[in-house]
Amino acid sequence: MEFKVNSKDLEKLLTKIIPAVPTRTPMPILENFLFEIKDGLLTIYATDLEISLKSSLNIVAEENIKVIVPAKLLYDIVRSLSETTIHFNVSESGKIELKTDFGEYNLSYLSSDEYPDIPSFPNEDSKDDLVEISISGLELKSAFEKCAFAMGKEELRPAMMGTLFEFTEEGLRFVATDGHRLVNLLKKNIQTDIINNYIVPEKAISVLLKVLDEKEAKLYLSKTHVSFRLNDIELITRLIGQKYPDYRSVIPLENEFQMKIDSKELHNAIKRMMLFSTTNTRRVKFAITENNLEISAEDLDMGASGKEHLKCEYSDAPLEIGFNSAYVNDVLSHLSSEKKIIFRLHSPTKAVILHPAETKENEELLMLIMPVRLNA
Repeated sequence: MEFKVNSKDLEKLLTKIIPAVPTRTPMPILENFLFEIKDGLLTIYATDLEISLKSSLNIVAEENIKVIVPAKLLYDIVRSLSETTIHFNVSESGKIELKTDFGEYNLSYLSSDEYPDIPSFPNEDSKDDLVEISISGLELKSAFEKCAFAMGKEELRPAMMGTLFEFTEEGLRFVATDGHRLVNLLKKNIQTDIINNYIVPEKAISVLLKVLDEKEAKLYLSKTHVSFRLNDIELITRLIGQKYPDYRSVIPLENEFQMKIDSKELHNAIKRMMLFSTTNTRRVKFAITENNLEISAEDLDMGASGKEHLKCEYSDAPLEIGFNSAYVNDVLSHLSSEKKIIFRLHSPTKAVILHPAETKENEELLMLIMPVRLNA
């Protein structure tokens, strides 16, 4: 059978799908795209068994086919072409010929029977427990941008290796933590009738950050999977089937000391102190007195140290507290749009709460950092 497609249209589609193709896998079949042509619609699938991506393109084709083709080779060929029309000829001998005005390229294909099944939403099996909601793509992207950095990477704590979607009466809450940092973001304007929790894995969040735009995203949630259906692409991922840690229990209630400070000035100072914080502890010290923050770091191995004074608004008891400078840098990077931020503190050993000085309409944002010992 034959069909043709514009090279740049195909490249755009494959670029969206290729993130689901694993680079290393004990299952070589996953290193392929699944090509399906049905009633003039070309749909291409990719999966690593954790996430699946699919996208479609209208073409002119008289037959329906379903084959698997080597993903990286096809992607690299298409990406290397200038804009042209690619003529595909799928023969019964297991070969696909790609022909342009100036070249011919041959690939082998395999039967689609070996390719794993990709979940489809909605379907008859999932109708009873399926939840459907719509969210602005930009809202979702903004939430992921604030939360993604705090997701855990330790496989011993799988529930933390994702972002919690907590549907409540207040709105949709996004939570991410690795045990050292925590982000708690409530979007009050995303209202649903659902009261439930879902944990979306880190890889799905990472891919969605690249493809979400201003278009509306439709979410289909079942007990085991979630589908994010965008304008021209669908991402399906397994949910993390673990209970999320009780994040509320680590957010201190007694942090009565308050420091308000310029976000950009503090962030710049932290980046300079990172030059002096030793590689094993990355420790930076905050010495807070009335309206003054002294930040210092020392590298004993190099015999180097740094110290800076910043103006702040603080009128409580003097306090010295240590942090991992990389964690503070991460948090401040994701609060960079805020002019002023507030630190809520209690003692050198209690978690510290950070939040914007000015609250946004329909949004509550709280970040948390665990301190490190100064005399360690």
